[in-house]
Amino acid sequence: MTSNPENGIVTIPSRQSVDATVQRLEGILQAKGIKLFALVDHSGEADQAGLQMRPTKLLIFGNPKAGTPLMIAAPGIALDLPLKLLVWEDADGKVWISYNAPEYLRARHGLPAELLRNIAVVAALAAEAAG
Repeated sequence: MTSNPENGIVTIPSRQSVDATVQRLEGILQAKGIKLFALVDHSGEADQAGLQMRPTKLLIFGNPKAGTPLMIAAPGIALDLPLKLLVWEDADGKVWISYNAPEYLRARHGLPAELLRNIAVVAALAAEAAG
């Protein structure tokens, strides 16, 4: 796992391909009743534009019961919600999952500590999908 405190991005390795990791995440989200709002296929869109890019996909997901209290406490967090997981392949073919560190988001938006659990789920989802 790598974490960059300056930009708040956590990156962990996945043991699967980008597509397999994304499929696993979709299944985990569905099983937990978490809504997948969008799946952005950055590399697929690049391909359609005639450009080449290593596999890169972004899942945008959340739960209004968890997110709404955050936005009530600190409306600016809506810039970072819904939560996101980026699944990408590096130049060596290694697959990674990146996300915004929950503590970074809490500090960035001045959220009360008791609301951290509402966004901390992103780390657990990434870890489960990476397996």
